[in-house]
Amino acid sequence: MPYSILLVDDNRVIRQVLRGMFEAIGFVCSESEDGKQGVAEAGRFKPDLIVLDYSMPVMNGLEAAPLLRKILPHTPIIMFTMFANHIFATEALAAGVTAVVSKDQAATHLLPQAELLLKAARA
Repeated sequence: MPYSILLVDDNRVIRQVLRGMFEAIGFVCSESEDGKQGVAEAGRFKPDLIVLDYSMPVMNGLEAAPLLRKILPHTPIIMFTMFANHIFATEALAAGVTAVVSKDQAATHLLPQAELLLKAARA
């Protein structure tokens, strides 16, 4: 059974690129363009993994993360952001995020981190 992933980012191009990356390795993807839509879609879609942007209109990633955690307490959440530093990562982890990956490291870090978290969640 393939893994499912929810991609939450206000940038349509980024969502398309991520969808292509994950679908190429067999993931089933759903998308949302802001945190509020992401929370609603997570309740419907019940993904195995969530990739969540920080800076979005309506509801940002730090506001959405605790709501997502409440709906899906065991689902890994990767905060995928340009604001990845130690201080931000600490704040994101406190909000319920499982890991933080910088957008400038997408090519080398995002898929390995996703696969690692999914294997740990199924163990």
